[in-house]
Amino acid sequence: MIDPALLALDPALDWDALRAQFAAEGRVRIHGLLAGDAAGRLHAALRGRDDWRQVVNSGDKVFELDRATRAAMVPAQAAALDEAVCNGARHGFQYRYETLRLSDGDGGGSAGDPALSPFTRWLSEGPARAAFRRLVGAPDIAFADGQATAYAPGDFLTGHTDAVPGKARRAAYVLGLNPEWRVEWGGLLLFHGDDGRVTGVAPGFNTLDVFAVPQVHSVSRVAPEAPFRRYAITGWLRGARTAG
Repeated sequence: MIDPALLALDPALDWDALRAQFAAEGRVRIHGLLAGDAAGRLHAALRGRDDWRQVVNSGDKVFELDRATRAAMVPAQAAALDEAVCNGARHGFQYRYETLRLSDGDGGGSAGDPALSPFTRWLSEGPARAAFRRLVGAPDIAFADGQATAYAPGDFLTGHTDAVPGKARRAAYVLGLNPEWRVEWGGLLLFHGDDGRVTGVAPGFNTLDVFAVPQVHSVSRVAPEAPFRRYAITGWLRGARTAG
C-alpha cells in the first residue's frame, strides 16, 4: 500500500514558470514532482508486482491477458497475436502494454487497485489539485483518474487525441518512474504537429508530463534491447461528473 502521507509536491517547484510554459505550449514537463523518496517507493511497488494484465485492442474491442496466459501460449499463438497487433498499427489506432487500474480520485467509477489508488486520491484533493487547477488554467478540475502502465519491449501506443465526449478531460498526465532510461530504448512520449514535425520526451524519473486535451500524441515502440519495462502512472485531470 502506498502511504498517502508520503505523497507531497516538492516545495521547490516554480509553479509560475510552469504555468507560463503550459499556457504557451499546451504542455509541460515537471522535473522532481514528488518530495522525498515517494517516486522511488512507487517505482519499487510497480516493479514488485506480478499481476499486471496486458491490454490489446482490436478496433473498439479491448482484450486483457495476464502473464500466466501469455506464458502458456504456444509459439504459433504468440506469433498470431503479434501479427494482429502489427496489422492494427499499420492503418489505425492500436496499443499494447500492461496495466494496473487505479480508482478514480472522486470515489466514483469502478474499483481500482487498492495498493496504488492513494495516488489518484492524492491528486484529487488539497494542495495537489489546487496546483494543477492553476497550472492548467481549469478551476473546474474535480478529480484525477489513472492507471499504472508497464511497456515491455515491443509495446507501443499509436497516435490519438484523448478526446472522449462526456469525460470532461481537461489535461492528461504521465508520471515517469524510470530511474534509468536511454532515448535509444524507445518508449518516447511524442507529440504530432500538423506540419509533420514531431517533438517529445524520453521516459524520466519523478517527472510529470502534463498536456492539454485534445492533442495528438503517441508512445513509440519500446526497443528489444531495453533492459527494463517503461513504468508510469498515467491518466487525466477531469471536471466533475454530470448526472445521468
